[in-house]
Amino acid sequence: MVENQKKIIEENIPLTDDLFQRVGTKGLSGEDIGKKSLTYWADVWRRFHSNKMATLGLILLILVVILLFVGPIISGKDYQFINASIKNTLPNSEYWFGTDDMGRDLFTRVCVGGRISIYIGLCCTLVMFVIGALVGALAGLKGGIVDDLIMRCCEFIGNLPYLIIVVILSMVMGRSLFSLVFAMSLTAWVGTARMVRGQILQIKEQDYVQAAKALGADTGRIIIKHLLPNTLGIIMVDITMSVPGFIFSEAFLSYIGLGVRPPETSWGALASAGQQQLMFYPYQLFFPCLLIIITILSFHLIGDGLSDALDPKLRQ
Repeated sequence: MVENQKKIIEENIPLTDDLFQRVGTKGLSGEDIGKKSLTYWADVWRRFHSNKMATLGLILLILVVILLFVGPIISGKDYQFINASIKNTLPNSEYWFGTDDMGRDLFTRVCVGGRISIYIGLCCTLVMFVIGALVGALAGLKGGIVDDLIMRCCEFIGNLPYLIIVVILSMVMGRSLFSLVFAMSLTAWVGTARMVRGQILQIKEQDYVQAAKALGADTGRIIIKHLLPNTLGIIMVDITMSVPGFIFSEAFLSYIGLGVRPPETSWGALASAGQQQLMFYPYQLFFPCLLIIITILSFHLIGDGLSDALDPKLRQ
């Protein structure tokens, strides 16, 4: 090789393609050699999927949801059926989680109660997201007196005692799923509104927002089409962190007797009933608490994974 190079230089031979050999690119085009192009959400999924703990959280959550909906079908038992002859039965091959103090199958009741707990968590999160995102975006975009009025209202509502509100609404509206969701969501949107407002204040002076205003777009279109999509990342992280918070709040309210009304049940109501049997039948408290812990842990792992996956500083 060195001799050929000297010969080319000494004899001043012109350089042509036949003097060179391509190595490692046989059968490939220039486009195939380059890195595959990914969309924003495809890159988010790639980074989320590469996070083992976040993937574990997603798998656990999927398994819990499948258990809640398929479990009662497999067991074939009614969660309200009372059989006093088998009350407080220990877990066995027929009653996988045992029975409670009224002879009801605990496995079926845990599955049905989990549906209600997750349903309440998702409904409260949806209300929090819709109200908080729209109010925060409006305050951040308009500014001035509108921003001041909205923020003062948020401060007033955010300082209301949460437990007293739930008690009063339960007395006025009765103990139902609607009143429980309404009471839990009444003050929850304040934090989301403040967070979205802070993000909107950072991006509302961007060129695309100013262009939309110049083209005559109204406030609603600017918020929905331009501002909220650019804050979706941080909102999604807030959602995944809020769902387990609402599930735990519902469990606490049901534990102290302010949750769902019998014969309906939830994880909190089951934990409250199991606590009374803790000394003699601890399994009645163990299984609903185990499902609460797994579900909350899953949402937190997913939230941490989304926080990293949606961070533009970590994008490659």
